[in-house]
Parts: sequence; C-alpha cells; structure tokens
Amino acid sequence: MIDVRVPLSVGELARRCGVTIATVHFYEAKGLIQGMRSAGNQRRYARDTLRRIAIIKVAKLAGIPLATIKAALDELPSGRPLTAKDWTHLSTIWRDTLTERIRSLTQLRDQLDGCIGCGCLSTDDCPLRNPGDRLSLLGDGAVLFEKDTTPEH
Repeated sequence: MIDVRVPLSVGELARRCGVTIATVHFYEAKGLIQGMRSAGNQRRYARDTLRRIAIIKVAKLAGIPLATIKAALDELPSGRPLTAKDWTHLSTIWRDTLTERIRSLTQLRDQLDGCIGCGCLSTDDCPLRNPGDRLSLLGDGAVLFEKDTTPEH
C-alpha cells in the first residue's frame, strides 16, 4: 500500500504526470507547484501535486496561458489536495474565455475564404464592409477578427 504522506521525487512526479523533469522544474519556477527539500537536500513534492499538474496540462491543452492558470490556482487554498469543487471553480473561470475563443475562431473560419479581416481582399477599401476604409480608425491589422467591430452601414 502507498503511503500518501511520502512525498514524490522529481523523477517520480514527472513520470507519473507524463512530463519531463525540466517541465516540473519550470512549473515550480513559475509558481504553479511547490516543492520542498528532503534531509538530503533533494526536491520532493506532495502527492497532491499530481492533480495540480493534471489541471495545468488540461488547461494548457485548452489554450489557457500559464499566467492565467497560475492566477486561478493561487485563488485556491494551499496545503490540501484539490477537490471536485475546486475543479468546478477553475472550469467556471475558464469557461467564458474558452467560449469567446470558440466564437472568435468560428468567425475566423467562416470568413476566411473571402476575408483577410477587413472584409475583403482589398488592401485599402471594401465597398461592402469597409467603405472609405473606416476600419482604419479602429487600428491596424485585421480589426474585424480582433474585435467585434463590424461598422454600421
């Protein structure tokens, strides 16, 4: 039987999480996880770090930036394993971000064939979506993809 009080070495943590040792060190340096030193001055990690890294991996897969992941994890109590309630809290925080990203990507996909962001392939003027190059007042680049700024006709 595994004693849950026995911390994991960096190698064991990396192996169990499916990441490299360098990734474990990187997450620790970024403040996403915390380790401790053994009597022999070796890095050790509480077993609840397994769940934290699993959450980090899922969030990264969803495209959540590490800084956002850290901010969310920092809101949770430390010194105890993360719970289903904690995961519900985290997923609620990230849901709106993912919904907006999905909306933006759907818009990009649907307009990609005939639009480079200004509404047409014209570099200066589109008589339908950007008459008189009005979108240039909103900024440079593909402003229709970057903001919900379709001009009034």
